[in-house]
Amino acid sequence: MLRKLIAPARYVQGANALQALGEEIKALKLGTRVFTLADRRVLEIVQSKIEQALQAAGIEGSFAEFRGECSKQEIMRLKELAEKEGADVILGAGGGKALDTAKAVAYYAHKPVVIVPTIASTDAPCSALSVIYTEQGIFEEYLVLPRNPDLVLVDTAIIARAPVRFLVAGMGDALATWFEARACAESRAKNLPGGDSTLAALNLAQLCYETLLEDGYQACLAVERQVVTPAVERVVEANILLSGLGFESSGLAAAHAVHNALTTLEETHAYYHGEKVAFGTLVQLVLEGRPLGEIEEVLEFAVSVGLPVTLADIGLGEVSEEKLRKVAEAAVRPGETIHNEPFPVTAEDVLAAIIGADALGKDFKGF
Repeated sequence: MLRKLIAPARYVQGANALQALGEEIKALKLGTRVFTLADRRVLEIVQSKIEQALQAAGIEGSFAEFRGECSKQEIMRLKELAEKEGADVILGAGGGKALDTAKAVAYYAHKPVVIVPTIASTDAPCSALSVIYTEQGIFEEYLVLPRNPDLVLVDTAIIARAPVRFLVAGMGDALATWFEARACAESRAKNLPGGDSTLAALNLAQLCYETLLEDGYQACLAVERQVVTPAVERVVEANILLSGLGFESSGLAAAHAVHNALTTLEETHAYYHGEKVAFGTLVQLVLEGRPLGEIEEVLEFAVSVGLPVTLADIGLGEVSEEKLRKVAEAAVRPGETIHNEPFPVTAEDVLAAIIGADALGKDFKGF
């Protein structure tokens, strides 16, 4: 099998990087009419900054409100708006669902896409993938895109002013990257572009994990005080770039399949993607029978930054075994990434791993 690695055409990160937006779009010759989608709160934060940066580069801009769910209906609505505006570039600003929506809108409109994350809560910004949900917020499918974003621009000054929970959720998403990459490498599972993982992708995935352990806690302390430190820069890069390249060019496994299955329970909808992925990572490690020392290292990190390690931490403290069985069954549906594990996985295996992970988390926290 061929080895394959994919990545965004250009990645730019730093405090006040948004000031360079227009010049970066101009340098890449992406277009002169930019259609920006973001939710109302994000528009209040970035619209004037985006307008100023575009005007300084001689680029026209229009804006539309994203309604909160990356659903097929919302994607088509925004595509029609972009076409009415005569846009030749689609820009998504905000969190993972807004960014995934922008990528999907650009794909269906046959336009280049610029991604401006205002939080570092997932590894969505760099990927050639949109996670599609129903209008009710239940996972529906992965939309695999033919290419990665043309430009990913990350303003860490904006990210540092967001609630720290977003950064922590991003660390939860990034936490899975190395363990899922390792599982895919062991099983020789295909990565997103349909090839074997490269040494570069595997090492980026491992570096992602090592960066979280080294810098995660102090990055949280800095963001709680809304300042950008070197630790914040490194963790933002881990959450967005290292995790994005690592998962996409190495692969996903049990952790994300468990996340997808957990979205079928309404009780989990108040919790972020990365928070559920963090618990899914523990489930994966139990499922794989990894050494206790490795699991305790993950538990120690997760608890130190405030990531979920028990079912109660994701709203399932009183969940019935019947509901957990439904989660387990959803996790092993045909086509789910859990089948990238290097051994056959059944719903019974997943149910046992969920209960086992919850027990370890409770024990570690002293419950």
